[in-house]
Amino acid sequence: MRLFVGLDLPWVLRERLVELSRGLPGARWVPEENLHLTLRFVGEVTPNVAEEVDLALQGLRGKRFELLLSGVGTHTKGGREVALWVGVSRNPALEHLQAKIETALQRAGLAPEKRRFLPHVTLARLEQTVGHKLAAYVQSHNLFRAGPVEIDAFTLFSSQLGKEASVYTAEIGYPLS
Repeated sequence: MRLFVGLDLPWVLRERLVELSRGLPGARWVPEENLHLTLRFVGEVTPNVAEEVDLALQGLRGKRFELLLSGVGTHTKGGREVALWVGVSRNPALEHLQAKIETALQRAGLAPEKRRFLPHVTLARLEQTVGHKLAAYVQSHNLFRAGPVEIDAFTLFSSQLGKEASVYTAEIGYPLS
């Protein structure tokens, strides 16, 4: 079982993100139903570990907060852009929730996350995107804003790799007060 913890975005945000999903040759756009914000990637685990993850997350308490998406950018790997994303406005409540999740999962026996938390929603995987077209796309969308929307829960998702796209399933939701 492959798991991650994230925010299941409200449809109003997903619809706004889909509006951005065009106009860039070589981009493999994330399907609308897969748009989310990852708080912690867990990875491939046994059913016993999945149960420990669930128990750790059930014990968390957090407050609802507002989420505002803003701007676009890219991730690079080996000097090449590999993903296009929409950013999140600085949000102490989101950062606090993510830190609590990280701590809870480490206490449940998971290794610490090595990457720094950079809240974003991945829009597309970039394959053979021409550099100047990507730069023009980012420049023309860098003032993008969506929200704010109230976030009242976080979710444990399972992920099954597929030929065209992964299939994400919301397994368990954890309410925020």
